[in-house]
Amino acid sequence: MTDTKDSDGLPSAGTSMSLSAAGQAEKISSEIYDLIGIKGEASNTGPGVSECGDKDPDKYFQIFHPWSFTPESPEKLNGVMERLKGELPKHGWKIVEYGPNTSKNKSIQLTADNDKKKHSVKITHFAKGKTPSLNLMVVSGCYQVPDGEKVDRF
Repeated sequence: MTDTKDSDGLPSAGTSMSLSAAGQAEKISSEIYDLIGIKGEASNTGPGVSECGDKDPDKYFQIFHPWSFTPESPEKLNGVMERLKGELPKHGWKIVEYGPNTSKNKSIQLTADNDKKKHSVKITHFAKGKTPSLNLMVVSGCYQVPDGEKVDRF
């Protein structure tokens, strides 16, 4: 997310109440789920609210939505990261990082930003272990609550 950044380097996501912004993050997670394109199960983890750097925590917030995806059969995850690397840009996402991470298993990691939606996603493919899966973290830019309102934290 590269436009209109504040001193913390966080892009502005506009004005919203936290519950509405959380709904947007869930919608984006659902769109990414559809792009995974294989049968499986997503964890039922809800979004949360966090602070926006040094900004007033009563007025500014970010939404984060961590979730995981476990395929119906583990071999179905083969090639999914390459496919996401190709599919995400067709849907407004810019790949900003792709490749093995620094873990012992060198898990493939992809980070993408969507400037229009003011969200970023980090996807890690855990290929080794008993249950191969994808771990995803969708994070919003920095929202401001409407005048006279306070951030609802959950």
